[in-house]
Amino acid sequence: MSASAEAFAEESAPAPPSGGGVARNTAIFSIATGISRVAGLAREIIAASFFGTGAPASAYTIASQVPNLVANLFANAALSAAFVPVFTELLQKGRRHEALRLASTLFWMILIGLGAITAVFIVGAGVIMPLFTGPTFTHFADDLTVGLSRVLFPVVLLLGLNGLLVVLHPHFHTGGGIYAFAIAVLVATFVQMTLAFAALGRIDFRLQFHVDWHDPRVKQVFALMLPVTIGLGIVNLDQLINSVFGTLVNDQAPRAIDNAFRIYMLPQGLFSVAVATVLFPTLSRMASNREVAPMRRAIGIGMRQINLLLIPSAAFLMVLTTPVVRLVFQRGHFGAESTHLVSIALFWFACSLPFGGLNLLLTRAFFAVQRPWIPTRLAALNIIVDIIVSIGLYKPLGIAGLIIGTLAANVVMTALQLLRLREGFDGRLEGGQTAMITARVTLASALLAGVSYGVWWLLHQLLGSSFPAQALSVGAAGAAGVAVYAWAVLTMRVPEAHQVGNLIRARLGRG
Repeated sequence: MSASAEAFAEESAPAPPSGGGVARNTAIFSIATGISRVAGLAREIIAASFFGTGAPASAYTIASQVPNLVANLFANAALSAAFVPVFTELLQKGRRHEALRLASTLFWMILIGLGAITAVFIVGAGVIMPLFTGPTFTHFADDLTVGLSRVLFPVVLLLGLNGLLVVLHPHFHTGGGIYAFAIAVLVATFVQMTLAFAALGRIDFRLQFHVDWHDPRVKQVFALMLPVTIGLGIVNLDQLINSVFGTLVNDQAPRAIDNAFRIYMLPQGLFSVAVATVLFPTLSRMASNREVAPMRRAIGIGMRQINLLLIPSAAFLMVLTTPVVRLVFQRGHFGAESTHLVSIALFWFACSLPFGGLNLLLTRAFFAVQRPWIPTRLAALNIIVDIIVSIGLYKPLGIAGLIIGTLAANVVMTALQLLRLREGFDGRLEGGQTAMITARVTLASALLAGVSYGVWWLLHQLLGSSFPAQALSVGAAGAAGVAVYAWAVLTMRVPEAHQVGNLIRARLGRG
């Protein structure tokens, strides 16, 4: 993005998108995403009860994160972020046939390319996977990591193909036990891909055996994909960095960090992923049409809605970290020690929640205007900050030091992306309004935190630590905190809160 608004062209643009429209679409997508996230968390809860945070569970964590990272780097999120602007541009120009031929070409290219990568990793797992384990891993844990990775690497191919298929649809309205778990994940991923194929049949998409290596649009997608690969791989790469450094702390740390990350990703997926996903095609269309003012407005609305939803989520998790982890995970082989380790990681992940959400949206804004090298350079700096802080703090602080590295990197990334994006809009990005609203949201979130903790403490003292008692005390604390937070943001006249309130009232009225 250049330093002037010339990159986007004239200011005389159509009316900006309404915040209510963004709120409505975000709510719909949040519900769908929430179902997926809750199902994924339920899977992890069951696994935790069987395997806890011991060495086999940590071996599975690393064995699954490496193929997931490869899938995101070479396809999935990276491909979709590079593909959407090009695909949207073709549809905007009425060239539907070319758009679908492009999708078919990319499908077969992914099949060939990721198939080869998968084969190489499976054959070379014995050499590759030990590179990601540390001195706390025994020979048994190393062998288990290698074996599990061979089971899970086909997920790379399935996720890559599934990522492309899913992106198309919105544009048209112990040893043995852990191996069984890995096989179940592989089968579930295959089922997910078949469901995506079935959904595409309803929008009249027919996969053609067509591979045009000389298609300029394919070259355009891959040219965008290279920096996007680095930029969007940051979340998964950060996970892997935490797990690899975790093996230097103890053999439980990788799994404990991953369990905490699963809880962290629930509000992240419900809110920031939903906002960014809903806005991304809109931002791509605005950039294609050079609609500067609506684009600035859409980014501002997205940032404020992410803050409205993620700052209170962070506050709740920070004050009730241990009760939440105990309620979600502590049963079976997942004992008090595991709860303690996961709680440490979750507290610092919670601090990072709003920054991670803003980074996702801001990165998508750069991708929408097809300037992906800007967030890519910043993502590289992000990784450097993360590694430096993690190396400096993992010995004195253990797991906490690793997640503080993630927090520091996210804060730096947010600040630098805002600065660079603001320059691209000639210094105007609704910063004053966003700062004012964020201050109100932060105050309301402090009230939420105080009320939530007070209600939980009182009920915990009265009811004890049985599972029903935990569910009641944490649930009541959340309900009381949300009620106070809603009252506070509405009283302080936060526009985005009124948009959500109007949406709820409209839905209830229809019911």
